Amino acid sequence: MSTDAHRGGAGSPLVLLHGASVSWRSWQPVLTPLEREHRVFAPTMPGHRGGPVWDTALGPFTIDRLVDGVCAQLDAEGIDTAHVVGNSLGGWVALELVRRGRARSAVALSPAGAWRSGWDLRRLLWTFRVLRVVARPSFASALAGSPRLRRALLRKTMEHGERVGPELVPDMIADVRQCDVLLPLLDAAVDHGSTRVLRDLPCPVRIAWAEHDRMIPWRSYGAPMRRVVPDAEFVRLPGVGHVPMWDDPALVVDAVLGVTRAVDGREREAI
Repeated sequence: MSTDAHRGGAGSPLVLLHGASVSWRSWQPVLTPLEREHRVFAPTMPGHRGGPVWDTALGPFTIDRLVDGVCAQLDAEGIDTAHVVGNSLGGWVALELVRRGRARSAVALSPAGAWRSGWDLRRLLWTFRVLRVVARPSFASALAGSPRLRRALLRKTMEHGERVGPELVPDMIADVRQCDVLLPLLDAAVDHGSTRVLRDLPCPVRIAWAEHDRMIPWRSYGAPMRRVVPDAEFVRLPGVGHVPMWDDPALVVDAVLGVTRAVDGREREAI
């Protein structure tokens, strides 16, 4: 299975951007229904396992440089503008693509990029550091063989970790272990702070927050996002965790297509 990107479907372009320390595979549960209406491009972002190698010669890691790398991936794919959907770190990148004029629409699922206090940021940093420590290849067989254990250990990121196929467990662990930008990403968050305010949106933006997000819960990370993107539409995704694609694929697909269909319909009417 390819580790650099997934490509499939036909229709208006739709770009799917994963969270930190994972890869394009996090979108697997929603690929088929989205591909019925869109040409889907789900890249593994720079510095993540299977994606473009992070060029340390460019200097310290920053979100802006990560977005530069994603823009280069879109250019190489022949995509000028697209509907963009991102989860967590990918949601932050999706909002930056809106800022750069590369988005026809954007849906951000529990996007990173805002927090209430320094304590909230430090808590998130330690969560990722612990994740890096416990993601050991030796755990793969135990996780693969026990749905109950998968649910327990993935509780921070999803309500139903048992729904992750056992054959995917080794890849999930490898993604965390081989994410070259995870620690630089955490340092950059401390050094550069939250994302800049985004006003006068050039396209529709929907921010959908997982009801049971234990990684970046609404009160500490979602509510501050309202100040960052004050003109966005904010909705709740009921019954799901931080990575909602595995908990309720149909809910995620509906949240995305509710935006992309409206935009594509208006564009067709304008022709």
